[in-house]
Amino acid sequence: MDRITTFLWFDGQAEAAADFYTGLFPDSRIDEVTRSTIDYPGGSVGDVIVVSFTLSGRGFQAMNGGPGHPFTEAISLSVDCADQAEVDHYWDSLIDGGEAIQCGWLKDRYGLCWQVVPRLLPALLADPDREKARRVMEAMVSMIKLDVAALEQAAAG
Repeated sequence: MDRITTFLWFDGQAEAAADFYTGLFPDSRIDEVTRSTIDYPGGSVGDVIVVSFTLSGRGFQAMNGGPGHPFTEAISLSVDCADQAEVDHYWDSLIDGGEAIQCGWLKDRYGLCWQVVPRLLPALLADPDREKARRVMEAMVSMIKLDVAALEQAAAG
């Protein structure tokens, strides 16, 4: 088990979310589903309480904690994408039933925020040519889903 595990609070959708995420990313699996053995406020015997899962080799836990603590943009999961094909794949899958935000950010159908980022973007933004980096930043902030070719075009001037 990882020493530090990301713990996600859901309102009754922990297992569905874990199934969706583990089906989307390679090197992922459901590790354990903990079900209640007692009736409790808002739930009963057999209800899923916690789902432990591995997502691209990292440990996560999802809890059915009930309403009152929805996800916000204050925390997001970032997906490092090798190319536009990966950006398209992850964006299109994660946005299904969710909503676009801006600059490669989206909120999935469970309310969790993601950043779908091409690997070359951080290097372009950190380029020592400040004008080039500025052009890339301006291009990026005008996008919803990030477009690798448009970012490269902005870098080239």
